[in-house]
Amino acid sequence: MPARFLQLPPMGKYIGHKPAAIRALSTFRTGQPIVGTYYFYWYDVNTREHFVDPDGTDALTDHPLNPQGYSYRSVDWHRREMEDILRAGIDFILPVYWGNPADRQPGKGLYWSFEGLAALVKAQEQMLAAKRRPPKIGLFYDTSTLQWNADNYHADLTTHEGQEWFYVSIRDFFSMVPPKLWAMVYHRPLIFLYAAAFAKDYNQQAIDFVYQQFAKDFGCRPYIVREVSWGKVRTDSVYAWGGALAPAILEVAAIGPGYDHSAVPGRAPLVRDREGGKFFERSWEQILRMNPKRRPFIVMIETWNELHEGTDICPSREYGYQYVKINARYANLFRRRVQLRPQGAYSKAQEVSIVLERQPVERGIRLHIDPNGDGLMEPAEAGGVSAWRTLPNRPHNVRFTYFDVDDSFYFDGDEPVQVEIEVWDAIREFTLEYDSSDPAGGPHQGAFKLAQRFTPGGTGAWQTFRVSLKDARFANRGNGADFRLGSGEELLIRRVTVRREGKR
Repeated sequence: MPARFLQLPPMGKYIGHKPAAIRALSTFRTGQPIVGTYYFYWYDVNTREHFVDPDGTDALTDHPLNPQGYSYRSVDWHRREMEDILRAGIDFILPVYWGNPADRQPGKGLYWSFEGLAALVKAQEQMLAAKRRPPKIGLFYDTSTLQWNADNYHADLTTHEGQEWFYVSIRDFFSMVPPKLWAMVYHRPLIFLYAAAFAKDYNQQAIDFVYQQFAKDFGCRPYIVREVSWGKVRTDSVYAWGGALAPAILEVAAIGPGYDHSAVPGRAPLVRDREGGKFFERSWEQILRMNPKRRPFIVMIETWNELHEGTDICPSREYGYQYVKINARYANLFRRRVQLRPQGAYSKAQEVSIVLERQPVERGIRLHIDPNGDGLMEPAEAGGVSAWRTLPNRPHNVRFTYFDVDDSFYFDGDEPVQVEIEVWDAIREFTLEYDSSDPAGGPHQGAFKLAQRFTPGGTGAWQTFRVSLKDARFANRGNGADFRLGSGEELLIRRVTVRREGKR
């Protein structure tokens, strides 16, 4: 098939590198603790882009501390941001890139992505000339452009044409950034892919095409980190978007300070309160409690400056430098491989439990319900006894119930525990999956290992089921929880208990 998009010339001049030249550059290493952040550079205070909505109202939930010259076109602005990013203890940035083959000309709606990237590169080169070491640059490929672009082209990544579109978007970014500025893991430049849903369709060939073409054009293979929604493809690593709402700890950890998109028109209210910085601190501490030998080596801060959705840690009118300072403190501990020891009411307990009365009685276990629709439950009654019943999850009809064991009782271990579950026996089957220390035990390095499929007998009475977990990790990696019950039909739960089975 004739090349349609590959024939477009690269947007920049940094292409055609020799492999030896790339290997001579500085690089991060697998296992080296590093901290990155998403860098939004679509703002222009002079034209009011991303400052004011079309109806003239304020487009921002949070606001820059110093709005003067706040523009993707300004080299000075980018340099100011880079200096603050260094103060925050951040090693690399992922510019949120909307460049695509349909918006390569000045005047196109997304041309700012190219123009702003050029200004960012100039700012970093100025820093190097001044003997300052800027944060390295990787790519955050905002896959929205697979559907939203000047040509209204909807890319089907199972076709050769769609694969070219996909790759050329990536190629153009790296052609504009000198390799000396690249964020690399073992000399492989970092690429984070946003959600898969914007592609008309996709397959492994699309990813493989990027690997192959990139190696031809740049003399090295990229290090691709897919968003978890790209479930059926293989890349080097995986992360989950949404860390600003709740820590998302997969192969890459994602955390943020909170969330509030109240300034964005047309969205239903959704707020994750910052709690004066406590939420961000707890998120960092969850990572730091993990064993340094097996916790993720990359932590992504969601975000540096997404001011519309209020996920920013950059200096702001609302918070000053508070979150810059918080992040710097914890990032330093992370890089030093410090491990925090959980302390709390259940440190010496032999068991923890939750009784699902109308108001749950939590003694070291809590229900973990995602407000976006995962783990939905409601109070119920069966056999004259109070309980809670599962509801269909949004957007799917599978029913999951998530439980989080208090970290002071058990966190990031690999020792045996017993889980006891009391359910109403009116269901054909339910499962228990748990966060395991066995990296081959299930999805996301054992975060959802199947413990057992239970097949109740349909007695129409309360029944108790027990299972021993020999390799429980319980590091909150199961969508923020330690274990979950799953079923295709309504499940009523009365009580859950976790007991130690061996010496800690």
